[in-house]
Amino acid sequence: MNVEKFVEIIGSDFYTGVPDSQLRALCDYLMARYGIDPKHHIIAANEGNCTALAAGYHLATGKIPVVYMQNSGEGNIINPVASLLNDKVYDIPCVFIVGWRSEPGVHDEPQHIYQGEVTLKLLEDMDIDHFVISKETTEDELAEKMAAFREILATGKQVAFVVKKGALAFDGQVKYENGNAMIREDIIRHIVEHTGNDPIVSTTGKASRELFEIREARSEGHKMDFLTVGSMGHASSIALGIALQKPDKKIWIIDGDGAALMHMGAMAVIGANAPENIVHIIINNSAHETVGGMPTVAGKIDLVKIAKGCGYPEAVSVDNFVQLNAALEQAQNSNCLRLIEVKCSIGARADLGRPTTTAKENKRSFMQYLVAK
Repeated sequence: MNVEKFVEIIGSDFYTGVPDSQLRALCDYLMARYGIDPKHHIIAANEGNCTALAAGYHLATGKIPVVYMQNSGEGNIINPVASLLNDKVYDIPCVFIVGWRSEPGVHDEPQHIYQGEVTLKLLEDMDIDHFVISKETTEDELAEKMAAFREILATGKQVAFVVKKGALAFDGQVKYENGNAMIREDIIRHIVEHTGNDPIVSTTGKASRELFEIREARSEGHKMDFLTVGSMGHASSIALGIALQKPDKKIWIIDGDGAALMHMGAMAVIGANAPENIVHIIINNSAHETVGGMPTVAGKIDLVKIAKGCGYPEAVSVDNFVQLNAALEQAQNSNCLRLIEVKCSIGARADLGRPTTTAKENKRSFMQYLVAK
């Protein structure tokens, strides 16, 4: 189905969400039509953030907002749906658009398998009526369902469209870029050259995939790395849990700007505990690149000031390899909680692979390494 017709049938003029590759057509269309526009389109930090933002839109206008997300984001909306939107509380209507990663019978990455199995059940448990859209869904079927949904929305309830892979199409093209020069894979390669045998916790998405391939190229194995294949935004908290129990080991975090924004409160917890054995690196390309390149707000905030405000004793921002190498060397040769923001371009190799070991194999080898080191 053409995404323009999809949006026309839904009939809302306000969208907020967290980008998803399954919803790439919708995301690109919204960026082409609105860009980032506070009146019509906001990319928020996480899906719960989107849901509350949508509630504010409804309170101010009386109109129906739309929240879009990958199905992994359903977990982030449970609290605001149950305790804010629900008709037993404020009865705030909302349309959710959910990209269905790993629907039963469709191969996907391990972090999506269980989420795919429970996608519809979670909506049912939240009392959200839903309709699945596939490549075969017609415009007439969608229009008929939306008419029925409007009656539900009028009672203060929520509804959802669950979108299968390839169900939406967009003919236009949107180019995502920034003015930064450094390539993320080269940045990670420099990090690996400075970390030696220290453990690394890397965030979900292409950063972990690139770290895996760098280790393969160096014939080093993967025992030193915990590849956070899911749970976006939680790599830094995983690293904190490790660092507090292993104070004699320096723990490096390879984070992304979208992930850091998604659960930024983690930085406050890290700063308050101030473990001297953490180096928190945020590779900032101001984009949700793994799912298509749509922008984050990280290009408009000061991560160094935020880190220092959260209690990080040391924080720097670098935008070239001379500065990066100096920052990494200083981090390796001192014992102090620090943040290194690395300004990064958007883009990755077209032939970038995925880890060939399973998540459980990664966990076991990493745990054995932590004990042995």
